This record gives sequence, structure tokens and C-alpha cells, in this order.
Amino acid sequence: MSRKQKNAGFTCEQCGQDVTPVSNGSYRNHCPFCLFSKHLDILPGDRESTCQGLMEPVGIKFRSGKGYQIIHRCLKCGMRSVNRIAENTVQPDNMDLIARLSAIHPRYRRSDTTGEEYRGG
Repeated sequence: MSRKQKNAGFTCEQCGQDVTPVSNGSYRNHCPFCLFSKHLDILPGDRESTCQGLMEPVGIKFRSGKGYQIIHRCLKCGMRSVNRIAENTVQPDNMDLIARLSAIHPRYRRSDTTGEEYRGG
């Protein structure tokens, strides 16, 4: 699959907004309006998952070299993954929603209480 095919626009299955490809050299892998993603990958970028479930944003983490990342949990199978926040692009991520995710107390942040390893990011 070419880089252009991986960075394609889509209509969000959660909120119905039209999402354009990012323009900052990265890949679009979640909706900038509601932050939901779709379970497309087994390994980052492979598009091999048969699950196809919606992935809910459940937290934020910071990783040196990667910056802030959204933690997603698949509503269908429970798999967790991380995606970089989309900044400096057309349709940047909704920073109000990101702030709400980062304000969740770590003790109650669902993504931090499982001890599970995240895929991606």
C-alpha cells in the first residue's frame, strides 16, 4: 500500500465528520473532531486487522521522540494502541478533547490501570 493510500481522507464512523489527510508528512489515523479511530492494524501501518471496530480515545501519554499520543481502546475486541496527536496540519486535533483526556486522574484512567502493552506509536 502506498503512502498516499495510507494517508487517505475518510468519513468518521463515530461523528460523521469528513476528515482530510494530514498535511504535515505523517498519517491520518483518527478523527480530529471526536478523536475516535478504527481498528485497522495488527502492527502499525499493516492494515491487516479483521476486527474493524471503533477505537475510543481513553487517555493521553507522552513519549520522548514521539510527543503526546492518544491511547485508544477498541470497543469490539479491547485491543489498545497509541496514535500521535495531529498538529500543524489542516484539521488539527480537537485540543479541548485532548485536554479533557489528559485531565483524567491517572488512578481512574482506564488505559493506565490494565498494565497491558500498547501497540503502535
